[in-house]
Amino acid sequence: MNSLTPMLQLVVCNLKGFLREPEAVFWTYGFPLLMVVGLGIAFSSSSASSVQFDVVQGPAAEKVVAAVANNPGFKAKVNPQDVAMARLRTTRTLVVVAPSEDGGYQYYFDPSNPESMAAQSAVDDVLQRSAGRKDAFTSKQVRVEAPGSRYVDFLVPGLIGMNIMGGGMWGVGFVLVDMRIKKLLKRLLATPLRRPHFLLTVVGTRLVFFIPEAFFLLLSAYLIFKVPIRGSIFAIAAVAFVGSLSFSGLGLLSASRAQRIETISGIMNVAMLPMWLCSGIFFSSERFPDFMQPVIQALPLTQLNNALRAVILEGSSLFSQALPIGILLAWAVVCFALALKWFRWG
Repeated sequence: MNSLTPMLQLVVCNLKGFLREPEAVFWTYGFPLLMVVGLGIAFSSSSASSVQFDVVQGPAAEKVVAAVANNPGFKAKVNPQDVAMARLRTTRTLVVVAPSEDGGYQYYFDPSNPESMAAQSAVDDVLQRSAGRKDAFTSKQVRVEAPGSRYVDFLVPGLIGMNIMGGGMWGVGFVLVDMRIKKLLKRLLATPLRRPHFLLTVVGTRLVFFIPEAFFLLLSAYLIFKVPIRGSIFAIAAVAFVGSLSFSGLGLLSASRAQRIETISGIMNVAMLPMWLCSGIFFSSERFPDFMQPVIQALPLTQLNNALRAVILEGSSLFSQALPIGILLAWAVVCFALALKWFRWG
């Protein structure tokens, strides 16, 4: 027999084993494809390809808007100065244009963000040309490098939200399925422990970890990168707690009937993938087309990230975040109720 035959058979056997593992196939082929599609939508849509900038409300605003009105490559929004600067800090706009004292314009932008720098140059160019000639006025660049307005400041709350999501779902879902595999849940079935009490203890155990998950990363970012913490510690903790509660409920629901580690891994990856892509972890969720926004804004991670950024970076009060917190609580209640209905011990 040819010595290559056993090797070929082993290769075929390994390939069959690979194809029988849905998780391996998904992470090898499915996940990269979905990332390409999702990021392609975010960065290749018409709204993302155009230069989006804010104009400070005032007499000069109409002139700036008129200069780019017929140019599809630019999208200007007129806002009061405080609103425009808040949008710049949260990367919802790339540049803020305001009138300068000498009759020209000054540009507020983040020099650490390449897109922001490119947008400033493009906006300046189109305004210069609309004035009739190149450099018809003196423009000023105002580099916004203060803590709270940089890309790293935008990124940290998103990473905290992602960490809370992963910890809540994996910390509950994996533990439950592992207990089911080891027949520990069937042993608990023989005890007087009621199902709601057991599920609440699982969620309660998970909630103990939300404090180190949220504050370790935030404290590290504060010490290393000087990321500002403008909101109260209580408000940050409350938002993180509600977010952890929401994702613990989602993890509970995901694991309510899963019998294998591969199954729960696939379920949670499918649940988390849209939020990884669309919920504003690495870039603003407003990059996606308008028709997708209702679905994106309904995702729990979107609301958690929005609330964390508002409290941490803008110093917003806990009461001002009633809508995001309400949506997170709704997710927690609905997921726990469905998990309680569908949960199986065996």
